[in-house]
Amino acid sequence: MQRIFLLLLTNIAVMVVLSIVASLLGVDRFLTQNGLNLGALLGFSAVFGFGGALISLAMSKTMAKHGMGVQVIDPQHPRGEREAWLVQTVERLARRANIGLPEVGIYEGAPNAFATGARKNAALVAVSTGLLQGMSRSEVEAVLGHEIAHVANGDMVTLTLIQGVVNTFVFFLARVIGFVVDSALSKGRNENSHAPGLAYHITVVVMQLVLGILASAVVAWFSRKREYRADAGSAQYLGQAQPMIAALKRLGGMSTEPLPENMAAAGIAGGRLSALFASHPSLEDRIAALEQGR
Repeated sequence: MQRIFLLLLTNIAVMVVLSIVASLLGVDRFLTQNGLNLGALLGFSAVFGFGGALISLAMSKTMAKHGMGVQVIDPQHPRGEREAWLVQTVERLARRANIGLPEVGIYEGAPNAFATGARKNAALVAVSTGLLQGMSRSEVEAVLGHEIAHVANGDMVTLTLIQGVVNTFVFFLARVIGFVVDSALSKGRNENSHAPGLAYHITVVVMQLVLGILASAVVAWFSRKREYRADAGSAQYLGQAQPMIAALKRLGGMSTEPLPENMAAAGIAGGRLSALFASHPSLEDRIAALEQGR
């Protein structure tokens, strides 16, 4: 789950910074000085939308290491038998997936694991101490296979491209709506003033937040689809689905902790809409898909 939250959180932060920079550089004034230039606005939105997503992807491993406190294992000098087993297991799974050996790490926390990185051959796979303590080795191996499948399937890149598309529409629509609102409220303003008014800036900020939340639902929908593929990938690498099924059942019986504060803003908990923004399908649905060979 950390994989998608880290990407979304970093992306939101980058979008905010880029929006501030655009405003300071007078981009919004340029776009509205002779009426709204839709062609230029679309180009600007694409550059900033995809730029924000790509920067988020490039920063993903660094953000994961520092944000989650991941201790990367030196594959040449593992500290103890557990670290050696983790490296050997990931290496074996990576060979089966035909990717380069990812960095392998451990972090303190409730049962979970994640994979991240901009390239298949330079990824990071990390597991929590809670997962290692609460699962058998066959179950941990299945979880590692799931994360390796994410890397092999290029899920971080796929989600980044999807995020770039929705970012583009968020930037574009927020400014179109801002221009319309500002025009409606500024009829009495000096016609020679080309600068967008206060209503424009307020509307853009509000609409970016609202549309950004809706965009998160789109990204989360795609993320849920990728989870099924990662579960199936783990079953393929291990030659059977049972270890992954057992790991999911075990995970369902474990207690979890709230997201860290630096990621909580990207999570929407509780309420009827929670499933809409969930990055993962329910454990029951994932188990059923594995049992049915889907």
